[in-house]
Amino acid sequence: MDPSRDIARLIEIMAALRTPGTGCPWDLEQSFATIAPYTLEEAYEVADAIARADMGDLREELGDLLLQVVFHARMAEEDGAFDFGGVVEAITAKLIRRHPHVFGTARDLSPEAVKGLWAEIKAQEKRERAQARGAAGLPVEEAQQGALAGVPLPLPALTRALKLQEKASRVGFDWNDARQVLAKIREETQEVAEALEEGGTAAIKDEMGDLLFAVVNLARHAGVDPEDALRGTNDKFTRRFGHVEHRLAAAGRRPEQASLDEMEALWQEAKQKEREGA
Repeated sequence: MDPSRDIARLIEIMAALRTPGTGCPWDLEQSFATIAPYTLEEAYEVADAIARADMGDLREELGDLLLQVVFHARMAEEDGAFDFGGVVEAITAKLIRRHPHVFGTARDLSPEAVKGLWAEIKAQEKRERAQARGAAGLPVEEAQQGALAGVPLPLPALTRALKLQEKASRVGFDWNDARQVLAKIREETQEVAEALEEGGTAAIKDEMGDLLFAVVNLARHAGVDPEDALRGTNDKFTRRFGHVEHRLAAAGRRPEQASLDEMEALWQEAKQKEREGA
């Protein structure tokens, strides 16, 4: 087989890899459950390429992510559930349905009106899915039908917290301004301090979760993506600690051979260099 820009070639290759007897042993033993972690990993690698503004890597990572979609679709086709064409049909139908201001008669809407219409259409879709599941004898959990429905469990915790808060906010369950959230953070910080004083692991975990949830809430009110903010801080920490290691290595030493005061001084040196370079 030769490479091609045609999606049909990718689908053919995936089918060949999954053909018993002549396909790839590794691909043949995979299932939806075993492939799901790779799907998440590839999505993160796409985000990483975007953050680094590396278009070459982005092209490669988008291809890897597309492969995940084709892989899942192939396994579903083998089970007689749906095929890749069904996936394309479902998303094109959804896009047309959710954009009546582009493909229908709802014209000249403001961005806020478009957002409201989108939410209304999604809510109707959820009701219809719940009805369809009920008619098919499938369980419909109460949480799936409530205001917080539709927030996937596998999302990173910070991202899921953000989405839960956004949904709650749409029905009026929200702080009025960021200063109220700051007060909540102070309250949660005090409760963490009390839990640390008492020394109960379960209580500390619970209070730390409340504190993190409140910090995500503050980020939301400030218009900041908490996952992106923490990713930036992780990068900053890595960069500054790398400076500490480099300076110690130049003196023939390792971090474990230095005192905390020495490393803190080098850390401050890294911060100063960043300020000067800004």
